[in-house]
Amino acid sequence: MHNPYAVVDELETAISEYTAAPYVVTTNSCTMALLLSCLYLLKAMKESSDKRIEIPKRTYVSVPMSIIHAGGRPVFRDQDWLGYYQLKPLPVLDCARWFSSGMYRHGLNGENFGGSMVCISFHASKILGDTQGGAILLDDEKAYEWLLKARFDGRTKGVPPHRDTFDTIGWHCYMSPDVAARLMLKLSILPFNNIPLPNDNYPDLSKMEIFK
Repeated sequence: MHNPYAVVDELETAISEYTAAPYVVTTNSCTMALLLSCLYLLKAMKESSDKRIEIPKRTYVSVPMSIIHAGGRPVFRDQDWLGYYQLKPLPVLDCARWFSSGMYRHGLNGENFGGSMVCISFHASKILGDTQGGAILLDDEKAYEWLLKARFDGRTKGVPPHRDTFDTIGWHCYMSPDVAARLMLKLSILPFNNIPLPNDNYPDLSKMEIFK
């Protein structure tokens, strides 16, 4: 029987080749990509560790919410940014506004993203856009294996639920085949070099009571 989810694997391979990232895990949004990345890194910290995560005060509102859901505490910094920024001190980059060939090996300023989890958005307004979608670019095999299960209800890839042995608490945030198929087509004609999108008119989140 044909596996409709095979196109998701094909898209992840294509994104890996395009971006030079050793591993790619797709999700249903960049927000969930950020949440899962933060969860993986924060859960490895000691209970007593400082879990303050610094982000620009002007960014999309779901970013600090993802940090909170992952068990961290967002702290806002005054920073002008273009294309991407780091969720300091975590090796996580919010790269929702930039997507280009070879980007995992050379960022806008020539930096190498090795060791980082680079979170991409495939929202309709983004460079490679559709109705929804996101991805995590990374080079850590252990994290990759955890993320594959975490984004798909803790399930083992290719194993039907009645035959699976669950060892991971997961989330229902995998990319659907129809979105993956459309992104495959769009990626096939996407230019190799893309400039970052201009930032939206983000509000100053540090002034909002919910984050204080």
